[in-house]
Amino acid sequence: MLTSSRKVIYIALVGNSLIAMTKVLAAFMTGSSAMLSEAIHSAADTGNEILLLYGLRRAKMPADKEFSFGHGKEIYFWSFVVAILLFAGGAGLSLYKGIDQLISPVPVRHSWVNYSVIGLALIFEGISWYFALKAFDRSKGTWGYIQAVRRSKDPSIFIVLLEDSAAIIGLFVALIGILLSHITGSTVYDASASVIIGLILAGTAILLASETKGLLIGESANNEVVQGIREIACSSNEIKHVNEVLTIHMGPDFILVNISVDFVDPILATGVEATVAGLDRAIKRAYPQVQRIFIEVETWRTK
Repeated sequence: MLTSSRKVIYIALVGNSLIAMTKVLAAFMTGSSAMLSEAIHSAADTGNEILLLYGLRRAKMPADKEFSFGHGKEIYFWSFVVAILLFAGGAGLSLYKGIDQLISPVPVRHSWVNYSVIGLALIFEGISWYFALKAFDRSKGTWGYIQAVRRSKDPSIFIVLLEDSAAIIGLFVALIGILLSHITGSTVYDASASVIIGLILAGTAILLASETKGLLIGESANNEVVQGIREIACSSNEIKHVNEVLTIHMGPDFILVNISVDFVDPILATGVEATVAGLDRAIKRAYPQVQRIFIEVETWRTK
């Protein structure tokens, strides 16, 4: 059975592949720089979805001698690559084509072809955006949309959602630019639309890079999880004080936890072992994403 992330990416991949080919054909038929920028946009999104699927597959690889905690961070790396390619490929080429059209104008022909393609693209993008939004709604829980993007530890769904949102906005920009060029006979509007589409892609790429950078470096678990782990540890009668609760996401579904505790005095070694084993079970039961726990015995000293 496909996971929610994979299902959303596959839907976006199929839609963007069809849209990209249609836009390329329309761009060559009409000479529209805005439509060519949209073709570049869809082609970049198609490549990005392939990279995300590759990242998800790599992230599922088991731990080995070289990677003791598995390969979960692969999805973070490939998500960051997606942001870079979107910026360098999609935004850069769109800006170049728009500026080139301003310097050396090419008349836009057969505008009806562009209108038809934009209409079909809006349908396909709308379907992909709807599925991405529904999956994101399920994953975000009670958080707001902006908060969920900033706190999510699985970038694959919100990347598709942001890409689809940027694609829909870009289609409307292309429609307005092509329509104004059709009405006025001036290619300036078509070229300007291409430049605006490039700027939209650049902004999307910067946002994605910013959100995935922290995950790639090593973000801690959300505050609610950290506080919950601390409360579980504090509830043990054998623990006098919980010094630190350190966490890091090794992948969307893999949290590594290090807890520094001060045990009550006196306590036997068997009591320490039983307490550690009980904490391990209680924390993993409460937070299934926690897969590895290290408990450090350290005397608490007030500063």
